[in-house]
Amino acid sequence: MFGRIGRAAVLRPWVTISAWIVAAVALAVLAPQLKSTSDQADFLPSHYESVQAAKVQERAFPQHEQPAAVAVFQRADGQKLTAADRTEVAEIASRLQGLGIDRIKRVETGPQAVSPNGRIALASVVATVKDPYDPGLMKSVGKLREQARPMLEGTGLKLGVTGQAASALDSKEASGDTDSMIMSATLVLIVVLLLLIFRSPLIAVLPVLIIGLAFMVATGLISTAAEIGGLKADSSISAILIVVLFGVGTDYILFLLFRHREQLRSGQAPKQAMITAVSLVGETIASAAGAVIVAFLALLLSTMGMLRTMGPSLAISVAVALLAGLTLVPAVFSLLGTKAYWPSKSWREQPKNAVAARVGRLAARRPGVVAAVTGGLLAVLAGGVLGFRAEFDTTSSLPQHLESVRAMRDMQRGFPAGETDPTTVYLEKSGGPALTPGQLEAYGAALGKVDGVGQVSPAVLAGDGRVARYSVVLDHKPTGEKAINVVAGPLRDTAHRAAPEGTRALVGGTTAVLGDIENAVNHDYRVVFPAAGVAIMLILGLLLRSVVAPLYLMVSVALGFGATLGATVWLFQNSQGKDGLLFTLPVIVYLFVVAIGTDYNILMVARLREEIEQGRPPREAAARAVARCVPTIGAASVILAGTFGVLMLAENSMLQQMGFAVAFGILLSAFVMAMLLVPALTTLLGRRAWWPGLRPAAAPEPVPVRDGDRTLV
Repeated sequence: MFGRIGRAAVLRPWVTISAWIVAAVALAVLAPQLKSTSDQADFLPSHYESVQAAKVQERAFPQHEQPAAVAVFQRADGQKLTAADRTEVAEIASRLQGLGIDRIKRVETGPQAVSPNGRIALASVVATVKDPYDPGLMKSVGKLREQARPMLEGTGLKLGVTGQAASALDSKEASGDTDSMIMSATLVLIVVLLLLIFRSPLIAVLPVLIIGLAFMVATGLISTAAEIGGLKADSSISAILIVVLFGVGTDYILFLLFRHREQLRSGQAPKQAMITAVSLVGETIASAAGAVIVAFLALLLSTMGMLRTMGPSLAISVAVALLAGLTLVPAVFSLLGTKAYWPSKSWREQPKNAVAARVGRLAARRPGVVAAVTGGLLAVLAGGVLGFRAEFDTTSSLPQHLESVRAMRDMQRGFPAGETDPTTVYLEKSGGPALTPGQLEAYGAALGKVDGVGQVSPAVLAGDGRVARYSVVLDHKPTGEKAINVVAGPLRDTAHRAAPEGTRALVGGTTAVLGDIENAVNHDYRVVFPAAGVAIMLILGLLLRSVVAPLYLMVSVALGFGATLGATVWLFQNSQGKDGLLFTLPVIVYLFVVAIGTDYNILMVARLREEIEQGRPPREAAARAVARCVPTIGAASVILAGTFGVLMLAENSMLQQMGFAVAFGILLSAFVMAMLLVPALTTLLGRRAWWPGLRPAAAPEPVPVRDGDRTLV
């Protein structure tokens, strides 16, 4: 089948290229634009308590206003605020409100906004929009900061703005233009490394153009599916699409070009060499893409809307990269022939590949030692997973000099840490008389006795008196682990237990949402990962027509996953003293290390089988397969790892964690697992690795190909 696909693309290159260009242009013009959204309604399923609490709020307290940001005032000399200082604070708040800044409804303060120790005064910034991550609101918070600075001159006061909107603004600015940085670094790495590998300017540039065309098609298909087929996607997926498409796209192009050059060196004509290359590695590329696609589609089993949205979009992008690798790449390079490698003449001569040959001989001659050492290394690194702690506080990763971080520390000198974002408890009565004052007071007192609760506001009743709202300020930072443990544990337990007969209690707010997300993430670990593993193993079984090989391949993949996550724990959590690591990090490692990194294992094991089918003994087959695959795997993995490694230059520690984990995991998958562990295990098992049996390889039949007035074979 793949020979026919390659033949069609090579013999009708202009038809193939034109079809791709027409598709890209048509989708760019006709497909709807991906819309940016911050709607988190589907982030968690409706059965989670925080979601139910949000619905009660919308129904019973539609006008409830939560400050989007908090202005923190203090004296510059650190002393207690005087009466004159408090007057200045009130005047500044009034002047800020009078500016009429877009999306800011009120800036208000009062006697209750001064801390018990008299050192800190707060002004609540109430927005006209409910979403604290609204781009317009974040811009307005930045403007409020600018307008407030001259008002402080001569007052002896300092001001810092913190809270959700302010932290979101600082996070965005601290990240910088990450998308552009990733794109620029990716392009530079691809061009430079391909130039070094092939010593050809055409091969350095063409993959970038080909993948760019595929990116246009993928984006158009995703937006069309989102509009017509109900697929949920938004413009935030673009950054990750860049990495996925350029990562897997470059891998597939390299798989094909290295095999094309190998066939040229064996004496085949350029067009026939490309047809043979597609025939030989087409199944490998399709299997690698299939493994990535099913891994991404397994995210549909996630309980979190963010991941369910991401899965189908990434699956579409990989499918487009596969199609481009099997059709567009052969068509383009069939037109160029050997000119694609100009000015290099390396396609004419067999390379020495001394390093690759030594690696192959090592894996073939000492398979037991290699397997023990590499497996032991992965196991030791994987031990770090036992200490993994999930960090849900995304603001903790921000540089400490940012205003929202400093203002939060200042506020905590006078107020409970949870003042900026209180947890909300709703007490709802379904029938009978309204809630009585005695019930409300007793319930509030019970909430106030929970360890970790700083203060509980008096109950606010809805119009019919059947729903009461309590604002609960925690002693801990709302997004921190301690606050999440309090809300998900003793506060919820007390809220449910102390609820009067005939009522139900619901705990909501940011901290409650994070507690539910933690439960959802743990659910996904138990469901998504095993489902993806089984699907990938089935694909490997179909590719290799073996029951044994997929089993030890998946064991090696699991070891690689653990080693990657464990190494990140050792580096960031243990060595640098972090409270925890990004809570989505295991999913990110799964997406980019397990799913995409499996490509290298598939390429290696497919070549191992090919060598075995040609009648070579296991040790010779391993030596030859490793020697042939090392340049391809090395080049592809360095490009992909380098792309993610750029994230380590960001100031945001969570981006640094992500960059290190993925870059390290990709290199581990390539240089330890694919090049050493998998060939060593395959050699140890011998022909048993391919049970229930092997079949002789069918060499691709030469196909007459016209080249001008000559017929080439």
